[in-house]
Amino acid sequence: NLRPSEPHSDALARLRHAPNETNYHLTHKYHNKYRTSGRTLQCLSGLVEGLVKPGKIRHNGRSRTSIKRRFVGVAVVLPPPEPLKFKGWQYNCHPNVMSGATFPSRLFSRSVIVLPFADRLDAAVKRCRNPVLVGLDPRAESLPEGILPQGTNAAAAETAAAYGRFCRGVIDVVAPLVPAVKPQAAFFEELGPAGMSVLAELIEYAQGKGLLVILDGKRNDIGSTAAAYARGMLGSAGQSAWGADALTVSPYLGDDSLRPFIDVAVERGAGVFVLVKTSNPGGKMLQDLVADGRPLYRHVAEYVERQAVETLGACNYGAVGAVVGATYPEQLAELRSAMPHTTFLVPGFGSQGGTARDVAAAFDPQGRGAVVNNSRGIIFAHAVKPYCERFGAARWQEAVEAATRNMIDQLHAETPAGKLR
Repeated sequence: NLRPSEPHSDALARLRHAPNETNYHLTHKYHNKYRTSGRTLQCLSGLVEGLVKPGKIRHNGRSRTSIKRRFVGVAVVLPPPEPLKFKGWQYNCHPNVMSGATFPSRLFSRSVIVLPFADRLDAAVKRCRNPVLVGLDPRAESLPEGILPQGTNAAAAETAAAYGRFCRGVIDVVAPLVPAVKPQAAFFEELGPAGMSVLAELIEYAQGKGLLVILDGKRNDIGSTAAAYARGMLGSAGQSAWGADALTVSPYLGDDSLRPFIDVAVERGAGVFVLVKTSNPGGKMLQDLVADGRPLYRHVAEYVERQAVETLGACNYGAVGAVVGATYPEQLAELRSAMPHTTFLVPGFGSQGGTARDVAAAFDPQGRGAVVNNSRGIIFAHAVKPYCERFGAARWQEAVEAATRNMIDQLHAETPAGKLR
């Protein structure tokens, strides 16, 4: 939306007074003496990053042949998919990315530009008007009758195929309702190569339905190994082998083990959720240990918040989030106060005992800043009351929808997420 030779200040003032004038705009940072204190324009729905090759450009009417520009912003504010055009080039819109084989190679250093994860998640929550995260945790013994004809004695390849059919069925139901899904890698890894292939297919399938995908892998290691995990798993739209929008990671090995994940996440518009205060009863064995007068989880929280501040998106939340369990509501409230720029991934709702009232403190006053996960309570709803009585195994997808809508209603009624309606 920058007009030829228009100063940043003029463009920003114009955009603020006419936010619907155009579909997207660009912002610039200068990396030499022309750098204006890191000044950027405010995007309408998020920022992206990519390099613009050095060359002759014009700024304020003067030719600058030595300036290297860093392209830092494209905001998409129209319902995708719909093509956009800019100076004769067409961009193909997607709910989560702007992609384009038509991107001119002489202008952009890569063909896919992805909005920062925090901004994409915030936009998806607002679009769906709820913060529900559906966990994809398939288990052979819990699948509806007919999904796995051979039962729990089936070979790994048959079980993997059944997981694929089941999870695609779940995705088909929840895609119009919720912003994101969270596949648990362990249930697919358990089945070996066949399971891993299905996991990769499901990530792509979910994103094709417009869902964000948070891969629950709880990865971590040191140095080059952590970097390999990060490069392999983080980055949608073909930027990585697995294509996840975000990944859960463990902080136990310290800063140098988390830094590779954070760096790759920022580079690729992805996200990282660090385990801070988990929902399992045994977590307190280490997380509640007192060091320098504070429990260990507070030290981790301080680190995560600092990284979030350093990676802020336009939504005022960073690329680095925190896993904070619903089963400890007092600590959840404590951590929200201490981590105002950190998006929370809240497990423990439903089957683990967490309620809508327990997770209320996870949100900011506008109902933003958190997603609440529910796995078994949604995907296996056909097997529990009241859904088993209403639907049964034969209508398991209807049970999934009913359970999802019920959770949305609970969060709207009992938490600040009601303001998203």
